[in-house]
Amino acid sequence: MFMPRALKVKRPAQSSGQVLNKKIKSDQVEDNKSSSETPAAQKSEVCEDSKTQDEVVQAEVDATAQLGENSEHAEGHESSSDDEEEPVKSFRKSQRWPEPGEPVCVMCGRYGEYICDATDNDVCSLECKASHLLKMGMGTGADAFERKEQNSDERTPQPQQTAADTAADYSYREDPFISGLTDEQVQRIKQELGIETQGRDIMRPIVEFEHCGFPATLSSNLKKAGYEAPTPVQMQMVPVGLTGRDVIASADTGSGKTVAFLLPVVVTALEKPVQSVRSPVTVILTPTRELAIQIERQAKELVMGLPNMRTALLVGGMPLPPQLHRLKSSIKIVIATPGRLIEILKQKALQLDKVKLVVVDEVDTMLKMGFQQQVLEVLDQVPEQHQTLLASATIPTWTEELAARLVHDPVRIVIGEKNQPCANVRQILLWVEEPSKKKKLFEILNDGKLYQPPVVVFVDCKLGADLLCEAVAKVTGLTTVAIHSDKSQWERNRILRGLLDGDFEVVISTGVLGRGLDLVNVRLVVNFDMPNTMDEYVHQVGRAGRLGHRGTAITFLNNNNKRLFLEVVNRVKPTGSILPPQLLNSPHLHEQQRRARQKTKTGPEDTLVTKSNLLDIIKKHDRRKK
Repeated sequence: MFMPRALKVKRPAQSSGQVLNKKIKSDQVEDNKSSSETPAAQKSEVCEDSKTQDEVVQAEVDATAQLGENSEHAEGHESSSDDEEEPVKSFRKSQRWPEPGEPVCVMCGRYGEYICDATDNDVCSLECKASHLLKMGMGTGADAFERKEQNSDERTPQPQQTAADTAADYSYREDPFISGLTDEQVQRIKQELGIETQGRDIMRPIVEFEHCGFPATLSSNLKKAGYEAPTPVQMQMVPVGLTGRDVIASADTGSGKTVAFLLPVVVTALEKPVQSVRSPVTVILTPTRELAIQIERQAKELVMGLPNMRTALLVGGMPLPPQLHRLKSSIKIVIATPGRLIEILKQKALQLDKVKLVVVDEVDTMLKMGFQQQVLEVLDQVPEQHQTLLASATIPTWTEELAARLVHDPVRIVIGEKNQPCANVRQILLWVEEPSKKKKLFEILNDGKLYQPPVVVFVDCKLGADLLCEAVAKVTGLTTVAIHSDKSQWERNRILRGLLDGDFEVVISTGVLGRGLDLVNVRLVVNFDMPNTMDEYVHQVGRAGRLGHRGTAITFLNNNNKRLFLEVVNRVKPTGSILPPQLLNSPHLHEQQRRARQKTKTGPEDTLVTKSNLLDIIKKHDRRKK
């Protein structure tokens, strides 16, 4: 079966013998190709006269099919190996729907089995390819198909390749407007936006995305995706990242960190040509599948129409073969969870020897004991000369010390007060004993002032999520669903889509929704069970205040959470939130405060005994006794 070159099939590469045979046969089928050009051109003219998209699409598909039949007839028995290969699907209705993590057709949403060579976008069939080219204004009808195939054979430059050359020449230069600002004006901008930086030779923040001077296609994609003006973290992190500096960034949840590191990723991928099919240019590591899926979706929005800019999603919980298959398409950007990436690296299906930029998102989680060794194992396979971007809403001191070992001469960026809950979220803490939690939740869901669907309710275990889901649905009658790690990836994706589309009124979740995800329509979060750490509390509370929107977070507290009492008071009280009297009068809180004062009074030097300070400690002890 004839395989059009203008539609690159995402299948394993043929053997060199097969490729050679096809090249030798090209002369034999030349006459048949030329004989097919006349009906193709006639059908193209009919399409242009009718001016209807359906006829244009049908004409191109028919012409391609006719061309394929002629070529197949000419090859005869010599091409029996090609006859066994599945033909390119002509119509979208013949294509299946994608599994989670598989490429998606840009036109109809079906399985993106093929890659359009003119735009490098995923398409499902010849019909959607033709519609996509029409939409992009890149020619119509069978004549356009013939021209693209000839250009592909002759390897002549096309307009898109010219755009690629322009993009590849891009380098960040400070805009004259930014350069013209005085140091006092820049400092005032930083103070007003809560931007704090630390490091040498730090680039000034931008005020508009236009100040970056991005290639036209990338600038257009930013606007189409809704990024009209940069957020504070984007204003500072983007120019620093574009100049190749390592970054450690801490900013509120929902502050736009993803785009802040994606823009340097895209530009780096643009600058570096594909040197090997299995060697990406950039790698993004995330702790969860859902976050990885979201990052890839945002990356695809930014690279739309940029030639040779393909992404691969490598995450656990999804079938491995499709992910290995995707890696054979000259991928430039890999978004992965550490475990699955290491699994693929061990199979030699991917090499990181050409990586120029590594992003570690939610770095506080990624450097905990569960992920730390995996992250270090991945970084060991990356060239020593590479750029590293680390980002999270919370970066504890111990994490920052470890993160500092992964970067060289970094710029530290802090937006807002470090490790504090998002300022856009109103926090309400309620003292609720365990037996009364369900009743209090039902009251909130029936309160006309507080209840704003969809509501996300966080619990601490999977069984608790399922049981609470049944209870809420039965008592309130609201459309309720539970999501946790025991659900299949397909089911979790379905629930996420339903949550974003407003199909569910209440979602009961474990921590899988707690980090990074842009739940932009969520205005109310209820922490049914207090998280185990204050960092997790910050992330879960932040689900209600994405992208600058105001929201409310209600947290149930009781003596089961006494270990966190002091941290709760220290972090939540400065925001102006009213704390329950049971918490403020708790003997557990008073004891923790007393120990903290005592620790401060004795000083950190007395807490660690070493050979060098042992005698000094003994002398101090003796003086105190006197």
